[in-house]
Amino acid sequence: MEFTAEIKKATEPIYQKISKALPEIEWPSHAPYIYEINKLKKEKNAVILAHNYQTPEIYHGIADISADSLALALEAAKTKAKIIVLCGVHFMAETAKLMSPDKKVIIPDMQAGCSLAESITGEDVRMLKEKYPGLPVVSYVNTSADVKAESDICCTSANAVKVVESLGSDKVIFLPDHYLANYVQKNTKVKIISWQGTCMVHEKFTGKEVEDIKKENPDIKVIAHPECPPDVISASDFAGSTSTMVKYVKDNQPKKVLLVTECTMSDNVQVENPNVQFIKPCNLCPHMKKITLNKVYDCLKNETNEIKISHNIAEMARKSVLRMAEIGR
Repeated sequence: MEFTAEIKKATEPIYQKISKALPEIEWPSHAPYIYEINKLKKEKNAVILAHNYQTPEIYHGIADISADSLALALEAAKTKAKIIVLCGVHFMAETAKLMSPDKKVIIPDMQAGCSLAESITGEDVRMLKEKYPGLPVVSYVNTSADVKAESDICCTSANAVKVVESLGSDKVIFLPDHYLANYVQKNTKVKIISWQGTCMVHEKFTGKEVEDIKKENPDIKVIAHPECPPDVISASDFAGSTSTMVKYVKDNQPKKVLLVTECTMSDNVQVENPNVQFIKPCNLCPHMKKITLNKVYDCLKNETNEIKISHNIAEMARKSVLRMAEIGR
């Protein structure tokens, strides 16, 4: 697409906002897509959702709603849009469809998966329920609709402890993130039976890496996601969900901070917090990076890659998500 004077003028405010996170030399290739996508979504009555791990040109350039995966789904359901474009991974698009069954939900790349969500299937959950009859099943929202359908309730990293304790059971099955299960276990007396799933991004971090960065930056605040290994969380100053990490930076405005999570999130949070210096040990999610502006444009223009979930699975999975929403964060 051609980078015309009209497009340059129309998109200049967007570039000024993200200029510290995006080299100027890249802007002529992004701006025409941003311009056309923003026109197209109005014509089609579409809403674009962007997860925190999306690149700045998507997160700040075209998104109507940008947040963590659950907030995206819940907020999109409140809109009058006919089409939802989910800039994130497949399980997130499924969750958006669960919450907006009458809307068309599309994803720019059907192959944008998730190592954590793919670590467990509905069949695995059925096997666990046979092994531990009568125990409630709590599934992290980072799971497929099939897994959610086999669960009693879902949770986020922000409300995992609250959800577990709401069930009134002294023992629960908690799926699928092993490290998040460890984190929950340390914060509740409820016995946790976990699965061995992990996030391929968060499991790469090590406690030693965090300690080395703290030695080099004595005044730094280290904020870790609960999907990280226990030694990383122990070495950090604070651990919390994606939304909690964002809030911590916004509220506390530390001079220097390390977000121990997917690297691109630091770029997006820095745009909103220009006075904070971010140290970035860069672990990227290859699945999230499959979402690009040209793919967003193509799928919105042609309305391709529609998310479809069978009625029975959708009904059961929706109940698990709604039960979680009732408990709140």
